[in-house]
Amino acid sequence: MSLPAEFHEIAKRINNWGRWGDTDEIGTLNLITEAVVRAAAATVTSGRRIPLALPLQQDGVQTGAIPGRVNPLHTMTGINVELAGPGTVATSDDIVTMGLQAATHWDGLAHVSHSGRLYNGRPAESITTHGRAAFSGVEKAGPIVSRGVLLDVARARGVDRLDAGHVVTPEDLDAAEELAGVTVGRGDIALIRTGQIQRYLAGDKQAYTYPSPGLSIRTPEWFHARDVAAVANDTLTFEIFPPEIEGLWLPVHALDLVEMGMMQGQNWNLEELSQACAEARRYAFLLAATPEPFVGGVGAPVAPVAIL
Repeated sequence: MSLPAEFHEIAKRINNWGRWGDTDEIGTLNLITEAVVRAAAATVTSGRRIPLALPLQQDGVQTGAIPGRVNPLHTMTGINVELAGPGTVATSDDIVTMGLQAATHWDGLAHVSHSGRLYNGRPAESITTHGRAAFSGVEKAGPIVSRGVLLDVARARGVDRLDAGHVVTPEDLDAAEELAGVTVGRGDIALIRTGQIQRYLAGDKQAYTYPSPGLSIRTPEWFHARDVAAVANDTLTFEIFPPEIEGLWLPVHALDLVEMGMMQGQNWNLEELSQACAEARRYAFLLAATPEPFVGGVGAPVAPVAIL
């Protein structure tokens, strides 16, 4: 189906094209200023470091439903090879083939287009087989370090995991923000916990994939109003799947990435962080989440760390 009027109306309200100039390629990451990073560093009290990435392994989250997005295929290319001759120091090497968005990752701004356009009005045709993403390649993101805020929607609703069909609304985000006792603000990175990744951790990849709770088409306006720098969650599809509006596929992707220029992350493991934040009764922390700088990439793996 064509994009409905509701989509276009939201797109107009959150559009950031030209906000940081016609040549801008990083969108809302511009909101992470040096002052924002200094304030984020000040949130560290215990120094506890919590990893948020899934292991990179062949039995990963991908089921084959997305063509070409394969789990990591890890092969040894050399084992204890004495490169300089017998009796010398030996080395072992390995190689990996994988989809850049196979596991815990960021979607770059060139990951999605609609109506023939990418973020900041760039033509979708600027992505080519050999040239990759000519604009807004994921390497342009640079170091991503800011204040992270966990919006634990599941905990705010009094459950360990949201139902598979739950649409995460702005009202849900309000409730999670109230639970956190933190106002999400300019330059923050919001982490949205649904608990869905528990299904994958328990060994059920199919149930993790589909159906899945996720963000509503109404949530981009919530993030835009607060000038959030980036958003990530603990699901495969990020937004509700099957879609909230029948036949309208990936509208939140298009609104976040294309219209707002806001990177989004998927397959983040927020379980340990949820427990730690509840125990400490604090939901803001320093977050380090720099994507691997694949030149021209439309997405990239990341190994985020929350520091409390």
